[in-house]
Amino acid sequence: MTDLVTWAELGGSLAAIGGAAYARHAHPAAYWSTVGLPVSVARLLASYSSTMDACGLTVEPSRWRALAVKATTRREIRPVPPRRGMIRPTSTGLRLRLRLAPGQEPADVAASAERLRHAWGVHAVYVRDVKPGVVELRLVGFDVLRKVRMPRRTVSGPLQVPVALREDATAFVRDYRAVPHELVLGATLSGKSMFLRSLIAALAAQSVALVGIDCKRGVELAPFAPRLSGLATDPEQASELLPVLVKEMEDRYDLIKARQGIAPGTPDEEITSDIWGLPEDERPAPIVLFVDEVAELFLVATRKEEERRDEMVTQLIRLAQLGRAAGIYLEVCGQRFGAELGKGATMLRAQLTGRVCHRVNDEASAKMALGDIAPEAVYAACSIAAELPGLAVVGDTSGGWSRIRTPYLSLAEAAATCRETAHLAPDVPALTPFRPYVPPVPVKEPKPVAAPAPVIE
Repeated sequence: MTDLVTWAELGGSLAAIGGAAYARHAHPAAYWSTVGLPVSVARLLASYSSTMDACGLTVEPSRWRALAVKATTRREIRPVPPRRGMIRPTSTGLRLRLRLAPGQEPADVAASAERLRHAWGVHAVYVRDVKPGVVELRLVGFDVLRKVRMPRRTVSGPLQVPVALREDATAFVRDYRAVPHELVLGATLSGKSMFLRSLIAALAAQSVALVGIDCKRGVELAPFAPRLSGLATDPEQASELLPVLVKEMEDRYDLIKARQGIAPGTPDEEITSDIWGLPEDERPAPIVLFVDEVAELFLVATRKEEERRDEMVTQLIRLAQLGRAAGIYLEVCGQRFGAELGKGATMLRAQLTGRVCHRVNDEASAKMALGDIAPEAVYAACSIAAELPGLAVVGDTSGGWSRIRTPYLSLAEAAATCRETAHLAPDVPALTPFRPYVPPVPVKEPKPVAAPAPVIE
């Protein structure tokens, strides 16, 4: 009887271990909430002081503390770790704050992030500076980019849209007011179109004029036609659309200048240098220009096309340099982007503050996107696997960078969102000639109801 009980207990233990291993691989979020979280908390509490000492994050105690220890106990005086705050569990990991000791800086903790990860058995550790003397540790329990689930609470507002998930389990928010223009690079099937699709679907719910240039005959942007205020599907149409946008920008500058007729006693809040300082009833709607496959605007075959190319590039550069104050923002997408495209390419790239690099076919393409702002991010971009579409490295001219991944959004869902929000498209008279034609949705006729079968008596 005892042997039967022993074998039953062993079988139950093996089944529990196997179930936990399966859950860790197939359902990492559920595994973290049930198994990983308690284990990591126990490791952290049990080994906090020794781990900090091994990482070199402890300091000698103050003189008063040393005297108090000597007076009350006979224990050995040991170095003191940073003071730990309350542990806050999350659906993807843990958060806790550390109060640094005198002489320490956040870089000291960030340098030990990899050691802390192994010591506490988590997937990654990220350090964020909260205020002078206080840092926050964000412990991520599993690879959140393998199966993307956006946080329930995200920052959103005018021209602020969450479009992807960062590797530290926070949302990547595309903020056009902070980063006006962006360059998005990626090879075929890298997820670049998914990023663009998510961005358009998120902006469609706001009062923003969306304009597209898609030189692939519109196959990428045409499904969003109900929400677009303008669309060009070949270089010839783009050469007609860009001058209109430049003229619209100049008209908006005239409006701002007229508002700047500052009289004595004018309140400070009425003095402005961009459209956001104008009264709401006078403020023109912001415009976001999406350029898909920007290389198609640069490629030429004849002298006439070369002149048209030079004009379009000049207009794009003017929009990138001056468009922010007028409320005109650029989202430039392509597979490659560099000096080999021709005159003006490097100058245009220098005006694009934000950079998003998906999987690329060569290292030179990654250097085009990230080499001039974050050289250490080039290797991370080159190591993106083809099995992870939507994974990208994002950076800006501040030098910071991180990995992100866009959640899956089908073309049908994005197109349906654009149809439902078509009434939110603001009226921009200058763009009326470029408004794409939207065929009416066919109404399905109800199926005829079959007559009931006769009853035979």
